[in-house]
Amino acid sequence: MGDATGRIAVIDDEESIRETVGFALRREGYEVEAFRDGTDAWERLQGDLPDLAILDILMPGMDGLELCRRLRGVSESLPLIFLTSRDDEFDRVLGLELGADDYLCKPFSMRELLARVKVLLRRLALLRSRALPDAADCLRLDGLELDLARYTVSWSGREVPLTVTEFQILRALARNPGHVKTRGQLMHAAYPHDAFVSERTIDSHIKRIRRKFEAMDTDFAAIETVHGLGYRYRVRAPA
Repeated sequence: MGDATGRIAVIDDEESIRETVGFALRREGYEVEAFRDGTDAWERLQGDLPDLAILDILMPGMDGLELCRRLRGVSESLPLIFLTSRDDEFDRVLGLELGADDYLCKPFSMRELLARVKVLLRRLALLRSRALPDAADCLRLDGLELDLARYTVSWSGREVPLTVTEFQILRALARNPGHVKTRGQLMHAAYPHDAFVSERTIDSHIKRIRRKFEAMDTDFAAIETVHGLGYRYRVRAPA
């Protein structure tokens, strides 16, 4: 029996998946709630979010994509992992664009799933920590500040609600201001595990990141597109 803690929702229309994943998570010490489709999950979870959700994409009624969209509307920080068929690239890409943090292709290794759950919950614990960040864990550029330990971002003193994946992309750009990062490099930063998605997913993530900063500052233009190459973070020249 493990000593992990946290409440995890498992949403999948396959009873065998719900039972197998639920059993493995409970053995690690997690509290598990299982749902057979997105509708049941949404009715239960919208007012009482779990610490992490594992969602199948293809389900009757409300599918995983719609449930992801709704959960993201409630919380940008809730860790979301998709379970998907290796052949469903379109749905997988769309799920990542909607804000899923990670995904696993069926059939998957239970050990791999547990490892990714632990990583995401560790990040969530850091996000919730009230401890002051160490100066060495902060990256500051003009009005941008990234807390590299707690995965938080602020612009001109105002917090920007990024998902973990968006944070990883922004961190890769901000760590090398002025340098071009290819889509492949940003893809590796965002999804260090084996990925079966197109690099064009990065374009959608960049659009989401820009929109969130522009909501704070209509003049935000620090993330530049370098046509034919990728993206770079532009630091303002001294006045």
